[in-house]
Amino acid sequence: MAHGTRNPHGVALIGDLACAMRERLDVDVSVAFVDVLGPSPSEALARLNRETTVVPAFLGRGYHVRRDIPEHLSRPGLPPTRVTDSLGPSDEVLAALVDRLDEAGRRRGDAVVLAAAGSSDPMAVADVEEVADRLSSLVDAPVTVAFAAPSPRVAHIPSVAEAVSRTRGRVAVASHLLAPGLFQSRLCESGADLGARPRALPPHSLDRPGAHPPQPLPDRA
Repeated sequence: MAHGTRNPHGVALIGDLACAMRERLDVDVSVAFVDVLGPSPSEALARLNRETTVVPAFLGRGYHVRRDIPEHLSRPGLPPTRVTDSLGPSDEVLAALVDRLDEAGRRRGDAVVLAAAGSSDPMAVADVEEVADRLSSLVDAPVTVAFAAPSPRVAHIPSVAEAVSRTRGRVAVASHLLAPGLFQSRLCESGADLGARPRALPPHSLDRPGAHPPQPLPDRA
């Protein structure tokens, strides 16, 4: 179960993740979205009509994981479900972050901005800050947390563009996002020297007909 996006590349990528799970686990895998588009989690479960394991495709334990998904699963008439943990924070998420930064051309000494979607949920914010602390140790550089969509209830966390403008020297933006979409576009417009691709964007997915490869970020003034 993923968030949802109007970006067709992002939607296709979630489909790719489902296919990869299907191949690795040798089980049926369906996709549902909690926002923007459907089917919703409750709609998908109603169609399956059998005991199901729900995998929240989210990088932290925010509102959608702790409230939206349980609310859908509690609706009457649905089959019994088991729910896994969200994808992060985890060692695998940290390793993917470092890989994406290195792939983008990060150099030793670059400052790093960890850019997340944004949330007013304290647990989601704590998860992002934990990832930033651990990432700082892995890349041996300061890591600033920023939100693509800052919440007024979390005023101490700047937008990505603000965080980049406050940072001296070369700045690399680490995308704490799962798929391309509106928030990734905001990262590309932040003015950073370089930006990493979303977490789940494998190089071969860019070969899909109609896919749009990431564009280079403009030079900083």
